[in-house]
Amino acid sequence: MAGGPAATGDGIGASAPKSRLAGILMTAFAAFGGILFGYDTGTISGIIQMDDWLRTFGVAIAVSDDHPTGFYLPSNRESLVVSILSAGTFFGALLGAPAADILGRRLGIMCSCLVFSVGIALQTGAPNLATFVVGRVFAGLGVGLVSTLVPMYQSECSPKWIRGAVVSGYQWAITIGLLLAAVINNATKDRQNHSSWQISIGIQFIWAFILCAGMSYLPESPRWLIKRGKDKAAAKALSRLTSLDPQDPEVETELNDIRIALKEEQELGESSYLDCFKPSHNKIALRTLSGIFIQAWQQLTGINFIFYYGTTFFKNAGIADPFLITIATSIVNVFMTLPGMWGVERFGRRSLLLWGAALMCICEFLVAIIGVTISVTDKSGQKALIALVCIYIAGFASTWGPIAWVITGEIFPLAIRAKAMSLSVASNWLWNFAIGYATPYLVNTGPGNAGLGVKVFFIWGSTCAGCFIFTYFCIPETKGLSLEQVDLLYQNSTPLTSTSYRKELIAQDMHVSDLKGGAIEARHDDKGSEEKV
Repeated sequence: MAGGPAATGDGIGASAPKSRLAGILMTAFAAFGGILFGYDTGTISGIIQMDDWLRTFGVAIAVSDDHPTGFYLPSNRESLVVSILSAGTFFGALLGAPAADILGRRLGIMCSCLVFSVGIALQTGAPNLATFVVGRVFAGLGVGLVSTLVPMYQSECSPKWIRGAVVSGYQWAITIGLLLAAVINNATKDRQNHSSWQISIGIQFIWAFILCAGMSYLPESPRWLIKRGKDKAAAKALSRLTSLDPQDPEVETELNDIRIALKEEQELGESSYLDCFKPSHNKIALRTLSGIFIQAWQQLTGINFIFYYGTTFFKNAGIADPFLITIATSIVNVFMTLPGMWGVERFGRRSLLLWGAALMCICEFLVAIIGVTISVTDKSGQKALIALVCIYIAGFASTWGPIAWVITGEIFPLAIRAKAMSLSVASNWLWNFAIGYATPYLVNTGPGNAGLGVKVFFIWGSTCAGCFIFTYFCIPETKGLSLEQVDLLYQNSTPLTSTSYRKELIAQDMHVSDLKGGAIEARHDDKGSEEKV
């Protein structure tokens, strides 16, 4: 709207029975951050249509059927209010890299909740549009930080055999947030005072508190602790995630594999943002650009057009109750993410991305074609449009929605992971901002607007075709590999040959420690034992 160490190549908790849920539940809880993301992006679509909000922040106009309240929101204000959140999230995503490296993944998420809460407070008590917009910026900073840190934390702490599903849970939480926003907006929209929109906005304090309080009980990422030289703390954190004793040989061998991969990266020197784009045997530049572009293409599918402007779009299309249609599309989004969470480990990342792009492309071209050939009074045509939009959302929710976050969480080596992930997520929010800002000018009628209306789906259909081409040539299959094995995949194959090489890695049980030559002597930092685990 977004990856587990393995000396034996089996990821965190490889030797622990798969029925042990402690580590999975801990990393899955971090996905609650997606509620902040989804709710905050979803609630604005309905808020800008509420009577009291328009009277408070809109522009006066003669009462008419189109403007029954005597107020309306010009395209420039609509663009500002909706898209300014994405401007904040862009910078928040970039700040995610230093926050992750300096504060750690866990503490960084907790601090993000505080920043987010400042933004919610400003919006809830806003007496004018300027204050409301500043609140949107602060909330965006918090959401941007969360959108970088949560997938990173999940990717580094979850077992590889279920890593894709765990990280996909972040996208599922986003869809739940969108649904909650639609339901709460529908419940408060008829109130004729400030509570209509203040309730919708203020309830986000609850989401921030739950995430912050919950993260205080979770362990820090063992990978970050190793990177900071806190080996004893890393062993304790890993033991919590795997339900193994800190002295268990499996814990030490898994930590050792992290050290080997990290040492190889550190021998190249301290990493910078420029290092994310340097050609190397590890294909760092390709991996960084792949992360940046997969997040861009996710936005260019047009999904946020539905969730930012869906209420307005359905209303203009002649649909009687656009708020209820928004709830329906949100329900589709939530429940169709579940097959994606299962399929990402059953069918793989690459194949689902290809099939999803093809399905969305077909649906969006059909929406555009039908939309320009029927009238707003054609009830059968309107129902067909809604059905196609729901199929399109289902295609996104089960493929590009969760898998883009899985890919960006697992394709980067540890030394540059925080920086490369922040660039990728910043790309998501940059395009989110651009689309959110440009859409009113594209679809609205009147002076200065393109007046495309439903024809905008021709654009989204074309971009989905671009998604298919990008995936085919740039995204490898990484299903079932540890994060360190993903390094080997990039070093020894291309996206087109990745499926066969991945099978070879698994069949021959190839691991980083096998190829790099044994173990590295563990460093024991007494200070590390004091770290919160």
